[in-house]
Amino acid sequence: MLGSRLVRLIERHSDQLADGLMTKLRNSDRTSEYRKIPQDELRTAAHEIYRNLGDWLITKTESDIEVRYSQIGARRVQQGVSICQFVWAILLAKEHLWAFLQRESMVDTAPELYSELELLQLLDIFFDRAVYYAVVGFDHARQRKAA
Repeated sequence: MLGSRLVRLIERHSDQLADGLMTKLRNSDRTSEYRKIPQDELRTAAHEIYRNLGDWLITKTESDIEVRYSQIGARRVQQGVSICQFVWAILLAKEHLWAFLQRESMVDTAPELYSELELLQLLDIFFDRAVYYAVVGFDHARQRKAA
């Protein structure tokens, strides 16, 4: 993958990214229900995305994303997180990553620009799939809970 330099940069800063995302989740009015989630669990979930980004973008299949994010969606139902706050949290994770890339990446050549655009496209696809399957898992869990 052309964007491997940026993926390594993200993975090297995964602790910083996870901590920053946790702070945003805990402080945002749009994710106030995330304060119910144990801090260790929330940090692990945030760290998982950033630390293993290369795997998620390169080796994981759509089926892997479906399994993992459906599980996360079901877990958030059990924890009493609303669908709107749940989706906002995933979008916040994506936005947080994009802001990091804007601050940290320097593009000097056309191939580097192409590489960065390729990575951003892969990130969009990943986060779009994550939102979709997380909502599917959320919805199924909510239906089971209601039955």
